[in-house]
Amino acid sequence: MEIIVTVPEYLDEGLKLDWEDGFEIESKVINGEIMISANKAGLISLAKHLLTLAQDNVPANHHFHLDECNGLEEGSNPLVIQKKG
Repeated sequence: MEIIVTVPEYLDEGLKLDWEDGFEIESKVINGEIMISANKAGLISLAKHLLTLAQDNVPANHHFHLDECNGLEEGSNPLVIQKKG
């Protein structure tokens, strides 16, 4: 099975997160470890978000937030994913 991922081009107005239909993503802290669980659409969505952030023209320290109101299932721990400087 082949999965084709299209990464949104970064423009100066900020990151554009592109979600797959039917995505489900949750994050929990269990025994001091962060566990991210996702269905197939959720994993593809996360991959696209990371590839978007990894583009050469995305400035250092740019980041995105995921929480219950933005992409994560109810009861999830919020996440911030940032491009290192």
